[in-house]
Amino acid sequence: MADIRSYMKEKEKREKREKKQTDYKEKIARHKLASVYRVILILVLLAAFAVFLVVQYRRRTYTDYNTIATIPRESVSGATDVKLGSAILTYSKDGAHCTDSRGSVTWNQTFEIQDVILARNRGTVAIGEYNGRSIYLADSEKLLGEITTAMPVRQLSVSENGYVTAVLADTDITWINTYDSSGEMIRESRTHMDDSGYPMALSLSPNGELLLVAYVYVDAGILRTKIAFYNFGRVGENYSDGLVSSYVLTDTVVPYVGFLNDETAFSVGDNRLTIYSGGYVPEEAAGHLYDREIRSVFYGDRYIGLVFLSDNNENRYQLKVYDTESDKAKDFYFDMDYTDIFFGRDNFVIYNEAECQIMTMGGTEKFRGSFSKTVRLMAPVGNTYKYMLVTDDSIDTIQLK
Repeated sequence: MADIRSYMKEKEKREKREKKQTDYKEKIARHKLASVYRVILILVLLAAFAVFLVVQYRRRTYTDYNTIATIPRESVSGATDVKLGSAILTYSKDGAHCTDSRGSVTWNQTFEIQDVILARNRGTVAIGEYNGRSIYLADSEKLLGEITTAMPVRQLSVSENGYVTAVLADTDITWINTYDSSGEMIRESRTHMDDSGYPMALSLSPNGELLLVAYVYVDAGILRTKIAFYNFGRVGENYSDGLVSSYVLTDTVVPYVGFLNDETAFSVGDNRLTIYSGGYVPEEAAGHLYDREIRSVFYGDRYIGLVFLSDNNENRYQLKVYDTESDKAKDFYFDMDYTDIFFGRDNFVIYNEAECQIMTMGGTEKFRGSFSKTVRLMAPVGNTYKYMLVTDDSIDTIQLK
């Protein structure tokens, strides 16, 4: 009997210990679950606050701007200012120079050119003369070299990494030659109206691996355009003359082609916009038709904008913006005479020397106002509503408010 009572007491103690351990584990589990709930609640609140800030940011409009930095500059009579990467390229018939964001001249090149041909690709530029034989190559930091051609130059294109493709005129043949920054010719091809046709437009991809050429020719009395992609890399070695893909457009003249990035190209004809996709063998990705005359073409890393005269009586201009990521087009109307239009991440800017209008892709007008000085060039600074204004006597950095 004593053994039984001892056993029962030990069993009761053991059960109490086990119950305490179970209760302790349940408390720990409840505590951990409560901690998880608190963390989830905090994350949800933070996400909601972030969404609130984004919505407020997108809804916010601006009525004025502050000038947060000013750098003096000397204007050049008869010169043109363009953006070159994060710097400013100023060129005229007598030469060109580049100014960085601190106002320092990074390089200067003198020349005598009557009819300047300029090709840019982000932070790299090629400068030549129509019917001339010298091409000056530079980026925003330094001069890269000079290329001398054997025949007169008619057109130019440049890649971001310093390759230059030039259309050269011969007696009855047109040459399309590509050079590296040292001036060495790395690819040579020729075309004739009876064969490929005449190159109306050309463009190199930023990495210099793809060349896009639009040839115009007549076939059995019908005007046609051939869009040709050449690959200068290893993929192109497997194709005749490096021609990796081509497309024929009937009754269409294509005077404008370009690359948004290494994998997206486009061609603008008199009746259609075509977008191509692929970094090695580009293929047609989308096509958009129109039946009006294009006044201007603008593009960024994602968007292509075509300006037409307005199709209504309330506005002077219509801007059709094509989103290459979603294959959608949006219409915007405006009345301002424009010097330039450029795209931001989710907006676009229309400006002239006296005023500016900024619109989001959703159709919200973020800013409309006048400049305090005559503006020769406007360019974005980062992804915020901060911009660089180039005037005759200064480079101003402004922040919208």
